[in-house]
Amino acid sequence: MNTLYIPQDSGALSLGAEGVARAVQSEARKRGEELRLVRTGSRGLYWLEPLLEVATPSGRVAYGPVSASDVPSLFEAGVLRGGSHALCLGPIEELPYLKQQERMTLARVGITDPTSLEDYAAHGGFRGLRNALGLSGEQIIKEVMDSGLRGRGGAAFPTGIKWKTADATPSPQKYIVCNADEGDSGTFSDRMIMEGDPFVLIEGMVIAGLAIGATQGYIYLRSEYPHAYRVLNLAIEKAQSAGYLGGDVLGSGKSFHLEVRRGAGSYICGEETALLESLEGKRGVIRYRPPLPAVSGLFGQPTIINNVITLASVPLIFDRGAAFYKNYGTGRSRGTLPFQLAGNVKRGGLVEKAFGLTLSELLYDFGGGSFTGRPIRAVQIGGPLGAYLPEALFDTPLDYEALSGVQAMLGHGGIVAFDDTVDMASMARFAMEFCALESCGKCTPCRIGSTRGVEVIDKILRNRNRKGNLHLLRDLCDIMVSGSLCGLGGLIPNPVLSALKHFPKDFGIEETEELH
Repeated sequence: MNTLYIPQDSGALSLGAEGVARAVQSEARKRGEELRLVRTGSRGLYWLEPLLEVATPSGRVAYGPVSASDVPSLFEAGVLRGGSHALCLGPIEELPYLKQQERMTLARVGITDPTSLEDYAAHGGFRGLRNALGLSGEQIIKEVMDSGLRGRGGAAFPTGIKWKTADATPSPQKYIVCNADEGDSGTFSDRMIMEGDPFVLIEGMVIAGLAIGATQGYIYLRSEYPHAYRVLNLAIEKAQSAGYLGGDVLGSGKSFHLEVRRGAGSYICGEETALLESLEGKRGVIRYRPPLPAVSGLFGQPTIINNVITLASVPLIFDRGAAFYKNYGTGRSRGTLPFQLAGNVKRGGLVEKAFGLTLSELLYDFGGGSFTGRPIRAVQIGGPLGAYLPEALFDTPLDYEALSGVQAMLGHGGIVAFDDTVDMASMARFAMEFCALESCGKCTPCRIGSTRGVEVIDKILRNRNRKGNLHLLRDLCDIMVSGSLCGLGGLIPNPVLSALKHFPKDFGIEETEELH
């Protein structure tokens, strides 16, 4: 029987994948052809979605982007045997976009049926968990520390140290919380994991539970991800039935239970302490620190909070070993990161690479330059709180320390490109306005500073006492950085000040001395 693969990832669905799947089944029935249709996650080549793949003796052959109206001609051309067609892309693994990546965390996404335990196990799933079950909590934590894994959510804090802190805090109840409130602009790798390989997240969370003796986990899921919600709940149900979750994980006598909780629809709930407030059923506002969540988190108990990509990286470390994982990357940035290309770029999608490639390589070798064909003038890295970088800095290596050296941050790995028609003053104003709209209101520098910041930028753009207002804007940003209680207020000056620094003419500033 012929096997075809069509994604059910929400990105592919938005481009018509469901209609293609129905057309394929209808055409097969009409022609009396037997086939097995597997609905996968997306491989992340979004400019080619909907992507159709067919299994052949020499590997999968891809076609795309396919519309429902293309299906009859595909069958006429012998698609079930990998036949030649105008939409044929050849062997999928030979496409340069994929071949030049290091798919580790997302190794199964786009390949397996995301809700099939058999598929997951056949592609290396649960080997890491089985290995971890033979270790003590201290040994598990040491392996994570030795791997060099750092949090993939923004702060890049060493994962092993966070786990060690929670482990060292005595408590009868501890929790594992997955921050799946993926709200940064241009980011979608968390969603791709949850929709395309949910068992790897489940496995990572169980290992984290074993590390600190936690018996309960929660996935705090962005409310705008209904497809991920459905897939995660189905995967949890299957994992529990098979003994990977519950009161006796794989007969080890250790328990771990897992639930999905929908987020409150607020950007600030992506901040870990506001997330905890929301998870407890309260209004999503940030908490004072200390104590850290690893000491006093959910319901006042020691809690590990990691994002999806961090936890999904853990099973590989226990499958292949800390040294294998640490062999990728550069400096203190070890392993790989799924970079997400979005905005004005020709080939938008996901690129998983080891740390150390340059922004230019990502934008041009993978992204193919701008979608419009015009020069790329600026990129924003790290979501709406990230800095805007000009073309002169496109040779900066993509690792945590190198970006910090140019006053930028890698964040969740989202990269949004802009061509030379962008007005960077408008972008800076939008960043400040975003902060004003999304502030939880708990601290004055963020709540009031962001509102005053929008007003000051407007005065600069209208050339009202420009020099004085530039000084005022800088002072305001300094106060937000030093006085805000969380990253929203503390980081929002990044896009504003970087736009001023690198694109002063967009603000009507001719002399750079006016900036100082």
